[in-house]
Amino acid sequence: MNAAVRAVVRMGIYVGAKVYFIHEGYQGMVDGGDNIKEATWESVSSMLQVGGTVIGSARCKEFRAHEGRLKAAHNLVQRGITNLCVIGGDGSLTGANLFREEWSGLLAELVQQGLIDEEASQKYSALHIVGMVGSIDNDFCGTDMTIGTDSALHRIIEVVDAIMTTAQSHQRTFVLEVMGRHCGYLALVSALACGADWVLIPEMPPEDGWEEKMCQKLSATRSRGSRLNIIIVAEGATDRHGKAITSSIVKDLVVSRLGFDTRVTILGHVQRGGTPSAFDRILASRMGVEAVLALLETTANTPACVVSLCGNQSVRLPLMECVQMVVARRAHAVCFCRSFENNLKTYKLLAHRKPDNFNVAVLNVGAPAAGMNAAVRSAVRVGISEGHKMFAVSDGFEGFHKGQVEIKWADVGGWTGQGGSLLGTKRTLPAKHMGKIAEQMRKYNINALLLVGGFEALECLQQLYDARDKFEEFCVPMCMLPATISNNVPGTDLSIGADTALNAIVETCDRIKQSASGTKRRVFIIETMGGYCGYLASVGGLAAGADAAYIYEEPFDIRDLQANVEHLTQKMKTSIQRGLVLRNENCNENYTTDFIYQLYSEEGRGVFDCRKNVLGHMQQGGAPSPFDRNFGTKIAAKAMQWISKKLAETYRQGRVFANTEDSACLLGMRRRALIFQPVVQLKAETDFVHRIPKEQWWLKLRPLMKILAKYRTSYDVSDSGQLEHVVHNRPKESDASAI
Repeated sequence: MNAAVRAVVRMGIYVGAKVYFIHEGYQGMVDGGDNIKEATWESVSSMLQVGGTVIGSARCKEFRAHEGRLKAAHNLVQRGITNLCVIGGDGSLTGANLFREEWSGLLAELVQQGLIDEEASQKYSALHIVGMVGSIDNDFCGTDMTIGTDSALHRIIEVVDAIMTTAQSHQRTFVLEVMGRHCGYLALVSALACGADWVLIPEMPPEDGWEEKMCQKLSATRSRGSRLNIIIVAEGATDRHGKAITSSIVKDLVVSRLGFDTRVTILGHVQRGGTPSAFDRILASRMGVEAVLALLETTANTPACVVSLCGNQSVRLPLMECVQMVVARRAHAVCFCRSFENNLKTYKLLAHRKPDNFNVAVLNVGAPAAGMNAAVRSAVRVGISEGHKMFAVSDGFEGFHKGQVEIKWADVGGWTGQGGSLLGTKRTLPAKHMGKIAEQMRKYNINALLLVGGFEALECLQQLYDARDKFEEFCVPMCMLPATISNNVPGTDLSIGADTALNAIVETCDRIKQSASGTKRRVFIIETMGGYCGYLASVGGLAAGADAAYIYEEPFDIRDLQANVEHLTQKMKTSIQRGLVLRNENCNENYTTDFIYQLYSEEGRGVFDCRKNVLGHMQQGGAPSPFDRNFGTKIAAKAMQWISKKLAETYRQGRVFANTEDSACLLGMRRRALIFQPVVQLKAETDFVHRIPKEQWWLKLRPLMKILAKYRTSYDVSDSGQLEHVVHNRPKESDASAI
């Protein structure tokens, strides 16, 4: 929430508006006085890394009554406030909309009581409202993610990862109860992210006899050699008859029927606390800026709207349409958003098995990226559920041509939370070993290939496609999943591993800034990885509150460096005490990290001192973030379904033969949707020399970072959200089966 507050304040000041804090939510609006204060640029400094909300939040009974709203209207008119940006759940947003609808009547009452004059009533005749949804439950219709959900998932996964080591050591079963009220999103995504054996959520009450099925599943997991079981229970879970299913009930069931040593962990409010994740900071910053733009564009006839996220795109939706759908969903206990449904389908795919059908090989290519193992696990499980025999290729194409191909998929449990690449990965391209690789394809009768990797994987797939004329063995369905911390693969907005790297950068930047909390006026120069791609530097800079980020895609010279130093010098003469500058490793061969450090040190002499830090390979390591685990799991499942479809389409006369452009694809996130794109068509979009896409969506975020760092710069509003209507397809009856 603090990142959203910061973005609204700074964007508001940037566009020339007076911005006010209303402390303690609607209670502060009703009470007035010092609860409503004008915000300054400096008053939102050092907020990004703080959890909760620094302006406070409180439930307010008075605002629910007409008299309370009358007091609130009087307090706002006294200060000339006619635009409200409300961050909260459906209750807060519904209250805001009612306030807006009553506004003219409230002003008329204030005039009648002599509290304001007719001139003020005319001047402030319309109240405009834009909402942003802040809720860890992710239970609001119209948005894929609400502010706070990703951070809550981080807390849950941190606990699950810690518990799993204990569970494995002692051969225990753990039952985890997570929050979410009427929504099972946190439970479902946590189950996907940690590979839980069983999950219970309110949207899909299990069929009668679920107890026996669950115990059979747990027993089967143990019989395959696993030393632990994880069961996740949403706090609102019920059975088909409306009877609550609690964590203690599940524990007693496992103990009585299986005799397993079982423990319960109720996470509670720990899920609401802690440092916000990189994803939440970026989401909240984008939404905050979008909210200000939406307020600027409102007229008296514009309905109150909510700023939402659809895929990777901001959209605006009518507030009451969203609220009404939330109320309807709760009444019928069905899922809330497209994201929830996609996660549910993926979880179901991972739980079933069919007889062997085709042979599919999976391999990792390029540098390791957190989330690769989650993608491989998902591909294997879904492949088996689709009826295929899954083959592991160790060490990429280097291992492929040497014959390092095995069937060892008895259990890939526990892979989801592992960093790096358990399969092994190399940067070797197949061009030199085409004959040997074709021989291995023939030897093992490989009918399809799934590549998980970065830019090298794209090059490999293109080489295999080009070799089809010479080697028929490559005339099979081939799919690539983008997995690289650099996020430099054409055809996708996001890559597996980039979110984990961003979190590593942001966490380090937070610690570095904290180290200077007792030091006056210090600037930090931080070098990030990414090759020639400036994604990590730019988006990491936005999430960490950087003053500048130097990247290859946006050329700069000594005059730009000098202007940045002068800008920081000016800021340091006010109450701002710390500066942060990020530099992509290949942004410029002459303006190195050392050069920039020395320049800032010299030019800032007497005003601030300077420190530098090269983050290096720590950005590639660590356990994958919940986003990367979930993203890898979902796109791998979708890729395997695509492979199954292509295998069925291209199987003729006892063999698979696929030789069309659309049989060798990259699966990527493009704006709102996951799209399969032929690698041949991606050639035109690629700068092969610098290994980056020719056009990159995140460059549009760079002006936003500069605006929030107090630079005067232009902001492109052509890509801002437009008001749309809420569209939702109700789930089919067949989807409502037990998980």
